[in-house]
Amino acid sequence: MPPTEATTVRRWSTRSRAIQVRLGRWVTTATYTQKWLVLGTIIGVIAGLGAVVFYEALRLATYVFLQVLAGYRVPLPVNEGSRIASAHFARPWAIPLIACVGALAGAVLVFAIAPEAEGHGTDAAIAAVHHNPRGVRMRTVFVKIVASALTIGSGGSGGREGPTGQISAGFGSFLARFLDLSPSDARITVASGIGSGIGAIFGAPLGGAVLATEILYRDDFEVEALLPSFIASIVGYSVWGSFEGFGPLFGYVGNYHLTNALQLVWFGVIGILGGLIGLLYAKGFYGMSAFFSRLTIPRWVRPAIGGLIVGCIGLAIPEVLGTGYGWIQAGLGSQLMHIPLWIVLILPFARIATTGLSIGSGGSGGIFGPGMVIGAFVGAAVWRLLEPVVPSLGHDPAPYVIVGMMACFGSISRAPLAVMLMVAEMTGTLSLIVPAMLAVGLATLIVRRNDDTIYRSQLRSRAESPAHRMLTGLPLLAIVPVSDAMAPARCLLSSSEDPNTFATRMEQVGVSAAPLVDHQGRYVGVITLASLAKVTEEVVQESQVPIDTTFAPIHRSVHLNVVLETLTSTPQTWAAVIDDDRHVVGTVSISDIVRNYRRSMQANLRRISELGGTTGISEVLVAENSSIDQAPVRSAAIPRGVLITAIERGSDVIRPNGDTIIQPGDRLMVLGTPDDLAILGQLASSTSR
Repeated sequence: MPPTEATTVRRWSTRSRAIQVRLGRWVTTATYTQKWLVLGTIIGVIAGLGAVVFYEALRLATYVFLQVLAGYRVPLPVNEGSRIASAHFARPWAIPLIACVGALAGAVLVFAIAPEAEGHGTDAAIAAVHHNPRGVRMRTVFVKIVASALTIGSGGSGGREGPTGQISAGFGSFLARFLDLSPSDARITVASGIGSGIGAIFGAPLGGAVLATEILYRDDFEVEALLPSFIASIVGYSVWGSFEGFGPLFGYVGNYHLTNALQLVWFGVIGILGGLIGLLYAKGFYGMSAFFSRLTIPRWVRPAIGGLIVGCIGLAIPEVLGTGYGWIQAGLGSQLMHIPLWIVLILPFARIATTGLSIGSGGSGGIFGPGMVIGAFVGAAVWRLLEPVVPSLGHDPAPYVIVGMMACFGSISRAPLAVMLMVAEMTGTLSLIVPAMLAVGLATLIVRRNDDTIYRSQLRSRAESPAHRMLTGLPLLAIVPVSDAMAPARCLLSSSEDPNTFATRMEQVGVSAAPLVDHQGRYVGVITLASLAKVTEEVVQESQVPIDTTFAPIHRSVHLNVVLETLTSTPQTWAAVIDDDRHVVGTVSISDIVRNYRRSMQANLRRISELGGTTGISEVLVAENSSIDQAPVRSAAIPRGVLITAIERGSDVIRPNGDTIIQPGDRLMVLGTPDDLAILGQLASSTSR
């Protein structure tokens, strides 16, 4: 008798989980080098392939929309064909319509399937690293590819690095879910995906690797991600180059030699202007975004309005259409003199406006690329204005265009080192490092003084990161295994049961979510009451049950620092605890961690007090109608030498202040001398009458 469709699905599901179990065991037992050589390679392959797929989709969309339908050929940089732009529009009336239709199609796709794919992507990827590295849905990856290709390919002002970074981060998030990676490993995986994807599509693997560590914070680095990002970026660039060719995006742009210290003055001017224009870029982009968010029209219509306006601007200034990388190439050589001066001067501001219209309106695309165009033409404008009157400036605009790119976006992205390296790799030259250091340094000082950034999901430093902040203040968590703190699962659901009974079972025990296991008892995911409420009563098969796989299970051998990191870096407040075979052996929540931490602290303090000294720790149970019952801590007759560190009240742990009312049944955690503690014990047990 042939197997039914449900049986086939069950078999594939069982095989997939068996593979998942074996891979999860290997990751748990592998050394640091083994783990990141394998994971970094996988991330790099995915990032490289993702970059290739998106680049080809964007190239196809650009060809169809602009070249075939509008009769306009966009310029290309050296490594993509070295093509100059069309001298005029064959069908100028089509440009605004095409930009509008492309933006509209991308917006409909985004808001119908994956609203999180809205915008420039890099911010969403940064937020995922900090708050939920396992939570990026795979559908976001595919929607981002198509929507960004439609938006940019039809003439929208956007870059391709944001979509590529979010695509690679999405695959990294899937890998973290599939292998049940620890929160720290999941963050590194997603961060490495961002850097390797951007590094691949720009042909800048070193800059991409450094970007993965620098872009997460305004004033700090995620140093743990550096080595994994090196591996992922090398592999990603190798995959990219195998399909699209190796070499710098803009070719090998000359060899600049600093021969006169006075030349640094002009690079300093570019740095100051780059910082100011960078601030204008950030404020203009988010100002435009705020304007569109206030419009009382459907969200999917807003990008179409922005696209229509961009198309109209493009009729007068074709340099605002698409990625603009071909125009950077023109600015690096003699073609710059063929661009009217008024366009060179106005283009940075026009790009700021059109990027806000294209991406700030809700369209899908990156803001890194437009930032490079803006910076490039800041440098080009300085050179065009000063070259006739300052002979020492030189006759080559390339150094000033390159430094302009570094200064403008390196400062406002708060990733000056990574952007310097990326632009150096994209132009095939390191000879501009000294002028670039001056310009980028000045631009960064200006941006820091205003405390702004183009990436609003960046945290200021590791001290503000939820995971790093919590673990720094609770050092004992690193030595306590989760098995010491876990509790029995209050409700355990099985795929072999009738799914229609899940909601009733959870309501009976008073939980809003419960772990689901397969017919072999292996952890599958989490079922929530909220998701069941959205499903019809016809749910009868496991494949139809809404399973949340973003809930990270915890292996019973890990320590509480990993558990706390999981629970603070994701929306979940509890986790299932599993054994080597992924069987659920219990659950652990933040309140379990707090109680266990208190017990561990008490045990350590008791050991210290037993070794000598006059101060000890104790627990005091408050009796009903005792001398301190219903009294505020401030006015209770507590000996002056006693410090109440915490109050355990039922399942809650309270940090007391002077106004906290002591209640019967409270368990006071106190420090003091033996005599004072004895007095407090008597007060808590004796009646006040």
